[in-house]
Amino acid sequence: MDSARFRPSLEPQVPTDGAVLVIGLGRFGSRLAMTVERLGRDVLAVERDPDVIRRWSGRLALVEADCTDPAALEQLGARDFPVAVVGVGTQLEASILITSNLVEMGLSQVWSKAISTAHARILRQIGAHQVILPESDAGERVAHLVSGRLLDYIEFEDGFTIVKMHPPKETIGFTLAQSQIEKKYGVRVIGLKAPGHDFEYATPETKVSQQDILIVSGDTVLLDRFAKRP
Repeated sequence: MDSARFRPSLEPQVPTDGAVLVIGLGRFGSRLAMTVERLGRDVLAVERDPDVIRRWSGRLALVEADCTDPAALEQLGARDFPVAVVGVGTQLEASILITSNLVEMGLSQVWSKAISTAHARILRQIGAHQVILPESDAGERVAHLVSGRLLDYIEFEDGFTIVKMHPPKETIGFTLAQSQIEKKYGVRVIGLKAPGHDFEYATPETKVSQQDILIVSGDTVLLDRFAKRP
C-alpha cells in the first residue's frame, strides 16, 4: 500500500482489549478521543489529513490512513477493536464507506456520526449499531432543560428517559407513598440527593424536601408532563 495512504505517525502500540478506535479527528472525533482516553481506555485515532495529524501528534496515539479503503483498516488492525467510532460527518460518502467497512469486518460495536436524519437512516441501514446526531441530540436536550425545572436529561431508546429535577410543590413534605407520583403521573422516582448528603435510592417511605434533587425515570412524554407541575 502507498505509504502516503497509510502511515503511522507515532508507531502506536495500543492494546485492543477494551480499546476504542476513533476515525476522524474533527471537533467531534477529537473531543471524543481525548475524553475516552481521560476515562482510562486506550484509544487509537485515525485521520487522513496530514495537517490534522500534525496538530494532534504527541497528544494521542495516531495513525494516518484513508479508512474508506478496507485494506487500510486491515493493516491497522481495526477488526481487533471491540468498539469503533466513525467521527467523519460532513463527507457523507466517506462516512458511509468507512461504516460499511467496519460492519463487514464484524466489529461488535460500530458508532457513527450523522449530520442529518437521512444520513442517519443510511448508516442504520448498512448496519451501524449506534448513530449519533450531535447537533440534533444536543438541541433536543437543551430544549428540555430550558423549558422547565429539569437539571439534566438523558433519553434512551423507545422513549425511556431519566431526568434530574427539582421536586414539584405537591411532593414536598410528603413521602413517595403519600404523594403517589407513579400512580398519578406514570413516572417513578428512583432516587434523590439532598444537599450535603449522599445519593439515596427511593423507597415508599422516602420523604421529599424542597432542597432535594429528584432522579426520575419513565416515558419521555409523561416525564415532560410531570416536570411541568408547579
